[in-house]
Amino acid sequence: MKALFIHPNFPGQFRHIANHLAANPENTVVGLGDAHQVVRQKHMTRGVKLCGYQVSRQAAPQTHHYLQVVENNVLRGQAALRSCLDLKKGGFVPELICGHAGWGDLLYVREAFPDARVIGYLEYYFHARGADIGFDPEFPHTLDNHCEVTTKNMTQLLTWQHCDRGWSPTRWQASLYPESMHPRTSVIHEGVDCQRLAPNAEAAFRLPDGRTLRRSDQVVTLVNRNMEPYRGFHVFMRTLPEIQRHCPQAHTVIIGDDNDVSYGNRPANGQSWREYLLAEVGAQLDLSRVHFVGQLDYLRYLAALQISSAHVYMTYPYILSWSMIEAMACGCLVIGSKTPPVQEVIRHGDNGLLFDFFDRQALAEQVCNALDRPDEHLALRASARATALRDYDLATVCLPRQEQMLAEVRQSARLPNAAERLVAFTTGQ
Repeated sequence: MKALFIHPNFPGQFRHIANHLAANPENTVVGLGDAHQVVRQKHMTRGVKLCGYQVSRQAAPQTHHYLQVVENNVLRGQAALRSCLDLKKGGFVPELICGHAGWGDLLYVREAFPDARVIGYLEYYFHARGADIGFDPEFPHTLDNHCEVTTKNMTQLLTWQHCDRGWSPTRWQASLYPESMHPRTSVIHEGVDCQRLAPNAEAAFRLPDGRTLRRSDQVVTLVNRNMEPYRGFHVFMRTLPEIQRHCPQAHTVIIGDDNDVSYGNRPANGQSWREYLLAEVGAQLDLSRVHFVGQLDYLRYLAALQISSAHVYMTYPYILSWSMIEAMACGCLVIGSKTPPVQEVIRHGDNGLLFDFFDRQALAEQVCNALDRPDEHLALRASARATALRDYDLATVCLPRQEQMLAEVRQSARLPNAAERLVAFTTGQ
């Protein structure tokens, strides 16, 4: 099979399936993305031919601000098309194209490869109400914000016209898309490696100051790729003084960067959210027991999860993070926000604990109870890992389902293009 995977941050969500297909010598697998990201992340793929595109410019400042994201997506689509035409000139014509539908990369691929089957990765469909927008009363939105976020969906709706199949990682994320798209959308998680991500009673995590934490210590963990309200960082930091008062031996390990924002905005004063929240609550904290360890390499990240006594995961009604499933695979006691992405996976009292996103008292009580009574939560930990193995294991569940989806789409009849639909209509066929 000849397969082309396209993502601006390649490999993105396609890392595992691209590597899996490339391991078969009968397949030719090409990965296409923004040239800088392709080079930066080339170590993440094996056997995949990598190609990078360069966007010619950014959206013009005078473009209506609702449309600046769309203009950038069009420019990215043009860049991806130029690379596709170069691949075609070089003799590579994919049977199957799988790409992210939200960034513009797939907008024009059929101009280069009209006969390929196309799968669009459907990550998130924006809603002005009922999901992330307006969820947090601390950050109110205006009518202008609602109109702007609705306009962002233009790229995905245009891309969908060229897709034979949609692929979404969770039922919650798939449910946000228009109902007309549901029959042709497969819900399959990207998967986590439950063989590597597993409990380890002997794990140890060395702190930047040289101290070492182990399973016998009281350790609260939080993973935020970038510390920000979308992932509950503000609620957690405001809860931490209460946790420290009740658990004077507890250490908190916070994994992630604070030099950028993945979702939402920075504080109005231009600080990072870490700086902003430490200015607010830092005087109430014993900072010798709060450890900001930054982004970690895989083995240190794994060790941090393996020593965790209570792993807090919070999110707005938005995209579910891989880190929550990874924590469950490690047998963590996950204490999660009672929001739809989390509730799809965590069942309160069965394989984890849930609390209202804004209820700091409930969060503090659950964390402190977990630290004080670890033996009472062993069954939840075992059930969390069992859930990860049953529903999200890379090798036994997710990769086989992804491979089956690709095979089905590859063998299916291609969707008629616009010209073919027009002929069918005018001839009554």
